[in-house]
Amino acid sequence: TQKFVKDKFFLMLLPDDLIIKKNCSKSMIKIHNRFKSSVMASMNVKKSSVPRWGIYKLGKKIDKDNYIIKDVIEKPTIAKAPSNKAVIGRYILSKKIFSRLLTQKPGKGGEIHITDAIQSLIFRDEKFIAHNFSGKYLDCGSMNGYIKSTLEIAKL
Repeated sequence: TQKFVKDKFFLMLLPDDLIIKKNCSKSMIKIHNRFKSSVMASMNVKKSSVPRWGIYKLGKKIDKDNYIIKDVIEKPTIAKAPSNKAVIGRYILSKKIFSRLLTQKPGKGGEIHITDAIQSLIFRDEKFIAHNFSGKYLDCGSMNGYIKSTLEIAKL
């Protein structure tokens, strides 16, 4: 997809994470335009489900919905998780992510994770903001979540 990205930043949405009732992407774009940095959707998750997610280490609070990200760890153990703030599949990323992905070594489960590439950019002083969105999150990444999401969308 790199050849199709013409601007310095781009919006990436993962298909198994749905956010309904409020436009998360629109609110993220407002934050991006204000700070000219990368933005990632964020929400609190139960401590027991932390190993399913990329988890943030939060830095300075910008306002009630936005924080600077100091670190992000893909699928940490509960003991090693820096918080219970999870990465949700909405990102505004700099084109620099492409060069990081090309050199990224496989991480958890032998996969190349976007969060690992993001972590390397954070460690190179790239600014990332965690945005706590206000829409309703639907997890379509498991069969149970997909069924629940389908029932929820049927009510709209």
